[in-house]
Amino acid sequence: MSMRSFIRAAEVWLPDPDGTQLVFGDGLYGDLTAFAQTSRGLSFRRGEGLPGEAWALRHPVVIKSLKDSSFRRVEAAAEAGLTSGIAMPIFSGDAVRAVVVFLCGDDARHVGAIEVWKHDPDADAQIGLDDGYYGAAELFETVSRLKRFGRGFGLPGSVWASDMPMVFREIYRSERFLRHEEALQVGLSLGLGLPCNYDPGRIWVMLFLSALGTPLAGRFEIWIPDADGTGLVYEAGLSEEDDSPRPRLIGPEAGLLGRVLATGLPAITANCSADAPWLVGPAERGVGHAAIAIPTLSGHGELKAVTAWRF
Repeated sequence: MSMRSFIRAAEVWLPDPDGTQLVFGDGLYGDLTAFAQTSRGLSFRRGEGLPGEAWALRHPVVIKSLKDSSFRRVEAAAEAGLTSGIAMPIFSGDAVRAVVVFLCGDDARHVGAIEVWKHDPDADAQIGLDDGYYGAAELFETVSRLKRFGRGFGLPGSVWASDMPMVFREIYRSERFLRHEEALQVGLSLGLGLPCNYDPGRIWVMLFLSALGTPLAGRFEIWIPDADGTGLVYEAGLSEEDDSPRPRLIGPEAGLLGRVLATGLPAITANCSADAPWLVGPAERGVGHAAIAIPTLSGHGELKAVTAWRF
């Protein structure tokens, strides 16, 4: 994991064979070796801990302060410098398929935002901020809590309308990004939006907003199934580096993204050079990079898109 990002660790938790608890599937921890060892032996029942809470609620969960919560690894997290966590569940119908957890560390130099937006038609016709983590971008947090968006307006409303992952470049100058003035003031530049619509009757959108100096990831890419659903084709992406040649089609089991296509589950690699070489820019060939690929599923469990993050 790049230490420039305030995402310090990423985890995948999977249901055990009888579906009664979540067990460790995989993780990216960088140099947080002790925290990784603590995490690998854990399991979570429905409603227990951060992964279990996201499972029970069926929507993304933000914990701004791990020490003041039900987070089970408080002591290990404090020793690792981890302060906040975000969990994102993935469902197929009523069955949980996985929970993805991002763990963050506070740093006055780290600017960025991870937001959870909610539309509840019984309460409001618009989508509003449910919770978020902002690092050093306090001004942007204050403004965001006052904003609401209609379907198709702003980044949250655009993801709501498309029900697909979306990437947004140069948000500080985009009129489509209705908070562009505040984004310019705090230095936010790139955005990734993910629908998380596994909570029947309500709409949930996650936004990941990145600054050039402290990016959430070095590269984001969105891939979608081809016409017959047997492969993945490139849809869109964001990168700090020049684009590298990428495959025209990715088949099942072909590296990182192929594993997601074959299983419908999130996948992690600690070696992009082997599993997704195009995610490593020409200037960084030979440098070890990690990545996570996260599926977006329909309500019936069909794969709609795969979002790849290279750290």
